Amino acid sequence: MATTAAQSKVTTGTAIKTMLQIATPSTRQIQLISWGFTLDAVPASAGQVELIQTDVAATVTAHVAAGLQPLDPNAPASLCVGGTALSGYTATAEGTVTATRTFDANLVPGTAGATDINYTYQWMPDERPIVAVSRFLRVRATFGAAVNMTCWVCWDE
Repeated sequence: MATTAAQSKVTTGTAIKTMLQIATPSTRQIQLISWGFTLDAVPASAGQVELIQTDVAATVTAHVAAGLQPLDPNAPASLCVGGTALSGYTATAEGTVTATRTFDANLVPGTAGATDINYTYQWMPDERPIVAVSRFLRVRATFGAAVNMTCWVCWDE
């Protein structure tokens, strides 16, 4: 959450890396509304950014409660709480994923001027994907050369 400082950019590294992870509780699923990312420069080599549901958590830097902001300012706090194996960002270990569902993927070419370095996607109400209970929604990036990224996901609980 941006406060007195701007939102932090995180390096993608040069291998597959979970940039953001949202863990659904055992009592509630979430419905995706939109998602996106911004790179701070055109990458030196092509890459891919994907939005997936997995059955295994990555090890992440835990979100604080204020990092998960409800769309409705009068809504209760999100049930998708933070923890190193729950909701967080910039994974240090991907875990052994055995099942995924892909919701969106974006290929980013590494040629200057060939691509916009911002990406946003919003689903129509009747096509919004649902992340099941006790699952993990991840924004993952794979680049041959590191680039800094900010990313976000908007959902309804």
